This record gives sequence, C-alpha cells and structure tokens, in this order.
Amino acid sequence: MAKRAAKPQTDWHCLSSEEAAAQMDSNPQRGLSAEAASAGLVQHGPNILVEARRRHPLAMLAAQFTDFMILVLIAAAVIAGLVGEPQDSIAIVVIVLVNGLLGFIQEYRAERAMAALKKMAAPMASVIRDGKAHQIPAPELVPGDIVKLEAGNIVPADLRLLELASLKVNESALTGESQAVDKQVAQLQEAELPLGDRFNLAFKGTVVTYGRAHGLVVATGMQTELGKIAALLSGESGKTPLQKRLARFGQNLALVVLVICVIIFVAGWLRGEPPLVMLLTAISLAVAAIPEALPAVVTISLALGAARMVKQNALIRRLPAVETLGSVTYICSDKTGTLTLNQMQVDCVLANGANRPALQGAEGAPWRELGMAMALCNDAVTDASGKLTGDPTETALLSAAQQAGFSKAALQDAFPRVDEIPFDSGRARMSTLHREGDAVLVLVKGAPEGVLPLCIDQLFSNGAGPIDHAALHDEAEALAKQGLRVLAFALRRLPHTPNAPDAATVETGLSFIGLAGLIDPPRPEAAAAVAACKAAGIIPVMITGDHPATARAIAVRLGIVDDGVKVLTGSALARLSLEAFEREVESVRVYARINPEQKIKIVQALQDKGEFVAMTGDGVNDAPALKMADIGIAMGRGGTDVAREAAHMTLLDDNFATIVSTVREGRRIFDNIRKFVKYTMTSNSGEIWTIFLAPFLGLPIPLLPIHILWINLVTDGLLGLALANERAERNVMQRPPRPPQESIFAHGMWQHMLWVGLLMGAVSLLTQAWAIHIGSAHWQSMVFTVLTLSQLGHVLAIRFERESLFTGGALSNPALIGALLLTFALQMAVLYVPWLNPVFKTEPLGWGEMGFCLAMSSIVFFAVEIEKWLARRGWLYNRP
Repeated sequence: MAKRAAKPQTDWHCLSSEEAAAQMDSNPQRGLSAEAASAGLVQHGPNILVEARRRHPLAMLAAQFTDFMILVLIAAAVIAGLVGEPQDSIAIVVIVLVNGLLGFIQEYRAERAMAALKKMAAPMASVIRDGKAHQIPAPELVPGDIVKLEAGNIVPADLRLLELASLKVNESALTGESQAVDKQVAQLQEAELPLGDRFNLAFKGTVVTYGRAHGLVVATGMQTELGKIAALLSGESGKTPLQKRLARFGQNLALVVLVICVIIFVAGWLRGEPPLVMLLTAISLAVAAIPEALPAVVTISLALGAARMVKQNALIRRLPAVETLGSVTYICSDKTGTLTLNQMQVDCVLANGANRPALQGAEGAPWRELGMAMALCNDAVTDASGKLTGDPTETALLSAAQQAGFSKAALQDAFPRVDEIPFDSGRARMSTLHREGDAVLVLVKGAPEGVLPLCIDQLFSNGAGPIDHAALHDEAEALAKQGLRVLAFALRRLPHTPNAPDAATVETGLSFIGLAGLIDPPRPEAAAAVAACKAAGIIPVMITGDHPATARAIAVRLGIVDDGVKVLTGSALARLSLEAFEREVESVRVYARINPEQKIKIVQALQDKGEFVAMTGDGVNDAPALKMADIGIAMGRGGTDVAREAAHMTLLDDNFATIVSTVREGRRIFDNIRKFVKYTMTSNSGEIWTIFLAPFLGLPIPLLPIHILWINLVTDGLLGLALANERAERNVMQRPPRPPQESIFAHGMWQHMLWVGLLMGAVSLLTQAWAIHIGSAHWQSMVFTVLTLSQLGHVLAIRFERESLFTGGALSNPALIGALLLTFALQMAVLYVPWLNPVFKTEPLGWGEMGFCLAMSSIVFFAVEIEKWLARRGWLYNRP
C-alpha cells in the first residue's frame, strides 16, 4: 500500500484534485477501503492534537524554589533560626511557600492552552469509505479519506477540496481574515501563498458558513495547520522584566552582604570584641540586609494591581504581567476583532454619480433599486431573536438596507423570489429572480469585474442612460484601494420566468444600479487608544492576515501610519532572513497576509532588537505569538479560548483602549516596587554603616542583634507593604517606557541609597557619641530610636519620586500613614512598656533625650526633600 502521509513539503494547493488524490492513493468517488483506513490509523495515529510531555506537578512545584533570590531567602530563614529568632524564620518560610505556590498555580494554568485548542476539533466527521457515507469520530480520520462538508460543519482535518457548491469558510480564527472565504477547486500556481489565499484548501478547526463540498484529507493531527500552532504553543515562556531585575538584584545583594559580614566580623574580632557577639552581630546584620519582605511586597503589589485592573475590564492571568506592561515599547495588535469590530458594515454606497455614507435619506431612483437589490439579492435571514444570520457580507448589506427602511419581509411579499442562480467564484456574482406582476425582476450582485461588463446602461434618477464602464471601474478601484470590499449591483426585467434559468441567458443586457463598499470598521475608541499609546512612547503595530489594502486603510484611519506607507506582506516577509528582517523591523508598522509562524518571527525580531513586545489578539492564529511576547493580551468577549489560555492577560471588554489604563497601572506598580527597594535598601544601608563605622570611630557596637532584627521587622514589613498602595506619579504616562535593559537602580537610586544610608549612619553615630559624651546611660536606646525614626521620615520623603510631600498629598495614602503611626507606637512601646525593656534590651528615655532623637531623625526627611528639589531643577539624576 502506498504511503498516504501528509508530507510537510507538499504544496497541496499547487496540485490538481486528481494529482492530490493519486498521491494519497485515494478514490474521490469511493474513498478509502475500511482496511486501508485501519492501516492508515495505525500508521499515522489518531487525528488529534498531541500535547508535549507535561512535567509532573511536583516537579513544577519544586522548580519554583530554584530561583537565586528564593535560595537566598531560605538561607536567611536558616540564619534567623540560628540566632534564636524563630518568628523571623517562620515569616520568611511562609513568604517563600506562598510565592512558590502562586508561581506553581500560574504555570499550571498556563499549560491549559492546549486543552482549549483541542476543543476546536470537530467531534464527528462525515466520510466516504467503500463508496458509502459514514459518520465517524473525527480522531479516526486518516490521510486519504474523502470528507463531506456542509454549512455549519467544523472542518475536521486539512482538506484539498475536490468538488464544491458555493462553499464559504470562516477562517478568521486561523488567518485573521474578517470575512468568509469563497473556496474553489482549481489548482493554484504560487507555492508560497499565505494560508488565507489557498482557496482550494480547507483547514482543520475552521467553520463552513455556506454551501457544501467534498474534500481529500491531506493532513491530520499535528501535521495540520492547527497542529502546527499547537506545536508552537508548547514552547517555554520567558521571564518578565521584573523577574530578571529581581534575579540580578538578589545575586548582587548576596555578594555584598557576604563581604560586609566578613569585614564586620574580622574588624570586631581584631578590636578585641567577643567572637560570639561579633558573629551574632554579623549574622543579624546579614538577615537585616536581605529584604525578605521584597517577594511579599512584589506579590501584593501585583495582586492589588490585578484587582484594580479587573475593575477596568482587564483580567490578569499571570501576575508578573502586571508589571511587564510598564516596560512595553511595542504593541503588536491583530486587526480583526481587536482594532476593528470583526463585523462587516457598509461604509459607502455609490449610485447616480454620487457617493454617500449610507442609504438613509437617499430617495427615488436609483437609490430605491439599490436598497431593493441589497435586501432581496441576499440569503441572510433574521432569526427568532431578531439577529441577522448568514454570510457576514450579506448580513452587512441587509442591515444597511433595513436601516434605510427597506424591509426584506415586505419586499419579499411584493417581489417573491421564484428562482436563483447561486454565487460561484468563477462568475464572481449571484442572481435572484423575483415576480413583478406578470414580469420577472432579475437582481444581480457581485464583484465589479464580474458585473460591469454585462451592463449595457446605467440607472439614473431620470431613468436609464449611457454607461461609462471605464469611469465606474476607476471608482470601484478607488474604493478598493481604501481597503473596502466593493460589490456591484445590476438589474434586468424579463417578460416571463425562464424555464431553466442559467447565467448565460439571464445575466446579460443588465442595467447598472450602483456600488457598495464594505469594511470591518475600526472600533470607535481605538484611534484615541492608539494616540494615547504613542503619547506614552509605545509604538503600535498592526499584524493581520487580511488584504494589504484593507490593512493600510484601517491603519490610516486609526493613526498607526500615514497614507502611502509601505505594508509588509507575509510573502515578502518569508523571503527575508531573520537577520535581514531585523534591519528593518523597527520601521514597519503594518503587516498583511501574515501566518502564525511569521507572527512569532515579528515578535522575535523586535525582542532581538531589545524591544519589549505586547501582542494583542483574539484568534487561534495569535496564540503562539501571545505566548512568546513579553505580554500577550487576549480578547475576552470575541476571543477564542486558545488565545485566552496562551495570553498573560485578557481584555474583558475587548477594548483596545483598556490597554492604556493597564499600562498606566503597570508603570505605577513598578514605580512602587522601586520605592520599596529604595526604602528598604537605604534603611539597611543605614544599619550597616552604623555598625560598620562605629569601631573605626572608637565607638562601641551601637546596636544589639535584637535591635537590628526589630528595626528590620517593623520598618521593612509594615511600611514596605503600605508603599504598594501609593498612587501613580503625575507624569506616569508622559514619559517613555523604561528601557528593557535598564537597572532597577537607575535614575539616581543607588546614589540615593548610598548617601542617605550614610546620613542615617552619621546621625545615629552622632547621637551615640553625644550621649556617651554627656554620660547618658541610655545611649544604645537612643541610637536604636534615632535609626528607627529616621526610616519613618525617609519613607515619607520618598513617596513621590520628584514631587515634594507637601504638594503631592501627605494624606493620599491612608495605608502608609496608618502603618507609620503603628510603627511609631510599637517603637514607643519597646521603650516605655516595662516588661518589653528586658526583652529588647532598652531603657525609657527622658523628655530631653526623646526630643533630641526626634530632631536628629528628622534630618533625613528634610535632606531627601532637598534632594528632590535639586532633581526637579535638573541638577541631579536627569530623567526623561
């Protein structure tokens, strides 16, 4: 038996139906024999989408704890336990476990994309075997089978069409084409055609909207175009910018902490300090220097942001994606259903030498005849709920006619249909015959090139007149160049109904009525959203499987490009190597006739150029690029399950404009995470400088291990978490996206941590020296208090990156104000509650001592306010 494998290199659309059947060793009339089908099933396997081997859930869970930062935190937990602080150890362990569980849930849920893709497969298929029709489960189809298709069927495998009658297939989920595709049997000549132009093929997972056909199965399972998308979805998703920044931060921090601990231990030991005390001090400082609250702050910040985004109609599927939005430099958007309504509409009508946006208000001939033709020469119907159903082009025509007052039901009563000549792609037109008294009214609709040559005159307001074929052809071409699908309408009156009407006798001697231009229009809010993206420094790019002229027209209307800008087609992209494409990818704004693999190539090329890419889309064809992009954004209403499962977030209202608000939220969240890192690392820096410099200044060790751990616990935890609620900076959407390679410590942050940490250490050591000088026995409690309160002043000052606290709104973050008051109360309790004094090795301070502590700690607040004043004037930390 000849092998019937669907070879990937075979261009089935370039073979005649006879050649395709011969290559598959199949009989178009009888199909395969039962024996051949059984053998084929053994040879090729079932017609299903095979999932890549999944990792065991326990392996996925264990992988969450291999990140370097997590390992550092686990080590910190062990250290905290060794120094006798089990509560700190337990807190760290809980934080690590919660973060690991969240990561596991996100990864496990992401792998459900394949399951959603499998749902697209047809459950049953009508097949011819041994000359008889059978209904079999679609997974049992094999290459070489002959499949019967009818309106409403899901195509069960990739088919080379053998015979058809007015077949139309909705391929929008696979190719992005917004309207149903007219199929044909004739072989095609060009091998490298995009999927949407392979008119003699029907693809697995697409839907038959009209007509019927017989097709030869040429690919099943993972060899189908849908299967290739499934294979693309099996790849790994990369880390987000936040994960990358935190990984680098954790590695650098661990090295610094290790060096400092060794220096402090050695310095104290050389000064004659007890080795055990120095060891405990060094270890305590190591615990304090590691911001163990960072994962919790990041998780809570992202979770709060995700909750806010749900209220703004954006559902986050993967938590780190909240922050990724703030880094996005390109938004690669599918046209159909994302920037447009995915609903064909009549954009203009042309008759009597005039071009109008609609039929409303146009009375008399030939507008009346045009409205009648749009309603009657039409197979769309109104269902019980009043919704129009049928081919998208025909529903658009009928909707436009009905809005102008042309009721199809009333017209059918007046002009009942008595016969028809169905549409076929060879003629590119259809005709309906209607009784008009004793005569017959023939209405013709089709492509201008299929209708105009048959017209002998043209209808005007004062009757029929001479027709200018060249002028009408030019007008149709002009509309097509605007991205419109153009249809021509004509009529003819016959004295009686023909016995056997055929195109040759009926579709001649026509009177031209007019033209209708249709388009899938842009969403009303999309143009404003595109403008907002540009203002935020984000470049919008349209990627579609639709025609280049249509893509350009929509892009111009939305403001993505100016008129006349080059559109890169899928066939042109296929001829470019990745290296050659990368040289021009940043100058291309519109892509047309693109297939799924090429969408990934576009995203990869942009990422290779250092860009952070968001991909929006709603179809199956978008899913691989949605997963590969730095952030994939799916549509919740009109989108497919496959796209939603592969994406990082879903727009619940399918509104491109929602992206603008999510970008704002993403930038706000990253700003707040930066503020937390700035706050906690500056505080830790102050603690380190205080302990590190004291021996070199001839001062005793200023803080005990319990003091270090207490400061770390109450200031980092409570105040750090409250920073997550800080509102967005005023200019958050007027600045460009963060460069993807930008360090988290950019824009003066590391300098701030260094000098403010030194200032904290200086005021603490000055307090210590002054207290010792005046003979105060409370000098250690005073250093403890000054260092704690300095951090409270610091957190108030850094709430706004550049703006002063006094103008930015001191009370705009109630959570932080509450946390600050609680921290102050806890510090006072440690000093003044008698039974806490022995626990924390503290002593109550006198009024004069407390006043001095308050004055010294306020120095940090005013110093940072001066720093921001200098930055606002451009004298420090220049930032766009």
